[in-house]
Amino acid sequence: MESLNQIVSTLDGWLWGLPLIILLFGTHLFLTFKTGLIQKHTFKAIKLSVTKDSFVQTGDVSQFSALATALAATIGTGNIVGVATAIAIGGPGAVLWTWLTGVFGIATKYSEALLSVKYRVKKPDGEMAGGPMYVCEYGLKQKWLGVLFALFAGIAAFGIGNMVQANSISVMVNETFGVSTYITGVVLAIITAVVILGGIKKIAKVCDILVPFMAGFYIIGCIILLIIGHDTVGAAIALIFKDAFTGQAAVGGFAGAGVMYAMRFGIARGLFSNESGLGSAPIVAAAAQTRNPVKQALVSATGTFWDTVVVCALTGIVLVNSGAWQEGLKGAALTKRAFEAIPYIGPVILTVGLLTFVFSTILGWSYYGERSFEYLFGSKVKIPYRIAWVIFVFVGSVWELDLVWNLADLFNGLMAIPNLVTLLLLSGVIAKETKKYLVDGDINDICEEQAINVTEDVTENIKA
Repeated sequence: MESLNQIVSTLDGWLWGLPLIILLFGTHLFLTFKTGLIQKHTFKAIKLSVTKDSFVQTGDVSQFSALATALAATIGTGNIVGVATAIAIGGPGAVLWTWLTGVFGIATKYSEALLSVKYRVKKPDGEMAGGPMYVCEYGLKQKWLGVLFALFAGIAAFGIGNMVQANSISVMVNETFGVSTYITGVVLAIITAVVILGGIKKIAKVCDILVPFMAGFYIIGCIILLIIGHDTVGAAIALIFKDAFTGQAAVGGFAGAGVMYAMRFGIARGLFSNESGLGSAPIVAAAAQTRNPVKQALVSATGTFWDTVVVCALTGIVLVNSGAWQEGLKGAALTKRAFEAIPYIGPVILTVGLLTFVFSTILGWSYYGERSFEYLFGSKVKIPYRIAWVIFVFVGSVWELDLVWNLADLFNGLMAIPNLVTLLLLSGVIAKETKKYLVDGDINDICEEQAINVTEDVTENIKA
């Protein structure tokens, strides 16, 4: 296992080298230009996400439910453990690269969702199905690329969305309250089973309630920490900006890191957190009730704003401001030390935040993985997949997961490649659809009649 872990770690390091960083960040920048700086519509998109549309739409869940489910999947250990890991390895400057990945990643998340809604299909059972695999098949006319994406996404789901999430919370609960990882694993597996066996509508219903609570609860905790350490917040922010371009020399227990380390781990953990370019969130965006692709794309893009531009940024500033990163601490231990600044309730706030983040991620990614395997093997795989998912929640809770963390990073990168290539090749379609439906910042409903079913043309190609 140790040899295998070293091999995977080597492959992971190679994959997340300069070429993928250029492809990922370059795509963010290119699509920002191609969409006419779609980020300027972020606050309009936030308003759309909470505005009920009385128009008759086609889809399985509401626009807000689709966003909540996507946020449930993205707001997870990446916001707590991932940011802490980026700082521990790449230094304070990694926080800025994580944040920039979120800012420019808004354009990529928008583009992914737009294409996934445009090329989604209605299955024989009436449910909507979409995502990069369908975009590859019906938009790019390259089904083999869709198969590759679905394969990578299906495998990655058990890492990024399942085992590493379950392991993070079981270890945290054990360290904070002394509860056995086996007990945590059993409880987590049972609760997961109760929700995911009900399918996307049950998952979305739970996420509608869970996501606003968990995000608000954690953000309040971060704000309290910043108020407690307000004297040094300005210096911490200045350090983040400075080290993003100069690197951090060895300080205290910190080994020191160069600019490339800050970029690599900042961008990698940014992707791990917000998943812009990964191709996961568009899978649930395709299930949304919406009158045109651009409207849902705008709503989906707000997920990256909340996840990285807000939550990750707050976490990063809190961790750097605490100074605990200089003690050689890593991951959850680093975040835990920072939250201990809140007397008595700090560790409780962190544990509750991580518990809800992890559970919601497990729910959201269960849907992503299920849709990926369904694309590969058909609807008969649904129930066996859900059972396997629950079992691996327990397994992840009790195993040591260095290998799984490395595998998660590896398959994140692998599934990002076909998705990013497809986005670049179909960037003309993205620009055309944006111009068609988004005029002077307002959603243009001139095609309202056709928008009753935005997937009509594609659906005709599906054989029952």
